[in-house]
Amino acid sequence: MKQIHKNTIYAILTATALLSLGVMIGWWFARPVANDSNSGGGMQTEAKPLYWYDPMYPQQRFDQPGKSPFMDMELVPKYADAGGAAAGVKIDAAITQNLGVRLSKVVRISMSSQLQASGIIVLNERDVANLQSRSSGFVERVWPLAPGDIVQAGQPLVEFLVPDWAAAQHEFLALRSTKDQELLAAARDRLRALGMPEETISALEKSSVVQTRYTVKAPISGVIESLDVRAGMTVMAGQPLARINGLSTVWLEVAVPEAYAGVVKIGNAVTVNLAGGQASLTGRVSSVVPTLQDVSRSIRVRVELPNRDGRLKPGMTAQVKLQNESAKTALSVPTEAVIRTGKRALVMVADGKGHFLPVEVEIGSEIGNNMIISSGLIEGQEIVASGQFLIDSEAKLSGIDFSASLDKPDVAALTLHEADATIDEMEKGELTLTHGPFKSLSMPGMTMRFPLAKVALAKGLKVGDRVHVGVRQSAEGLVIERIEKIGGAK
Repeated sequence: MKQIHKNTIYAILTATALLSLGVMIGWWFARPVANDSNSGGGMQTEAKPLYWYDPMYPQQRFDQPGKSPFMDMELVPKYADAGGAAAGVKIDAAITQNLGVRLSKVVRISMSSQLQASGIIVLNERDVANLQSRSSGFVERVWPLAPGDIVQAGQPLVEFLVPDWAAAQHEFLALRSTKDQELLAAARDRLRALGMPEETISALEKSSVVQTRYTVKAPISGVIESLDVRAGMTVMAGQPLARINGLSTVWLEVAVPEAYAGVVKIGNAVTVNLAGGQASLTGRVSSVVPTLQDVSRSIRVRVELPNRDGRLKPGMTAQVKLQNESAKTALSVPTEAVIRTGKRALVMVADGKGHFLPVEVEIGSEIGNNMIISSGLIEGQEIVASGQFLIDSEAKLSGIDFSASLDKPDVAALTLHEADATIDEMEKGELTLTHGPFKSLSMPGMTMRFPLAKVALAKGLKVGDRVHVGVRQSAEGLVIERIEKIGGAK
């Protein structure tokens, strides 16, 4: 009876064990398999930082998190990126937000542009009358006028006595009685050659009275710019008497920066706002002066404005809006997003997943706060509008040298930064130094490890020596390029 009971208990235990084993095997085959590309198919594990760094001094690396010794901010962890150099540089979204990296998009805008500039009202140099003496004579009277006075057309200016006219007029009157038309025409031509006006010749023919005086009158209305005669003067034929500049129209001369020389064209619409709160005027560009002003590096654009009521005074200043209408459109990015290197222009492109890559572009004109992009980008791409310094720092940390694609050498990589230091430890190819401040880097004194550009630099040195070092920035951090012993161990 006892034997049967033992066999029964043994059978129950065996069945229970087999059932448990079956359940475990079934669970094993039925369990969901974790898919982690970073771990190569094994169990998902949290990525560990390679090191920590200060984004403002990316060349210095730290083994532990904490506060930056350079700036009062937390150190940022650096993780391995499986994307590699081909994927550009990757930055955590929280970091880009905290440090002010601002993104924008490539958009298509109208090529119509509006340029604001300043201008000044000047006289219209095409509306000018220069008065000269036609004959030699004497100035008998000058009307009380001076440069700057306003005159109307037909107003008398100067009265002359011309003695040479008397004999020629008597000859003309004598020939008129002969009825010889050829001789009479010759006598009339002689009077014209002596400078007698047509109205004086006509009066002579009608009245037969010899005239030896004539009055010079203003041929146009305007302002007297010069008046070079006074009563009692003797003048010669061809001598300048006065210059009058018309005021019915004036010029507005606008100084346009050299960079916009290709934008302004004859016929462009112009809105003029005069100083003093006067009503705005409209006009169009009448001419563009082809010469460049050397001092201001600007071109002069002329706008001809009507001045019927005389309120536009030469010397007045105005703010001008030049409108360049165009039906064309073009791709554009914010001007601040373009990194200019001299011969090339770069824009940092974002893929939306934290990766950034510099792209070379061809730029066109600047319209407002936007730069026209001729090639290199497509509409809708996301680009970095500000904060490119962080991208460059991350690139150096990742071993990606964006400066290699630039036309000029990386000045920072060529500059040596110097400080005094004491050797704490020596290893092959590396020195641990307690150094003073690197003033050119705004870097305080501390203890840190430096790689040697050449192992031979450490020859003759030992722990405790005081040295003067010269370091340069590189993708690996600060590298010792020069070291001189200045004292032995204390």
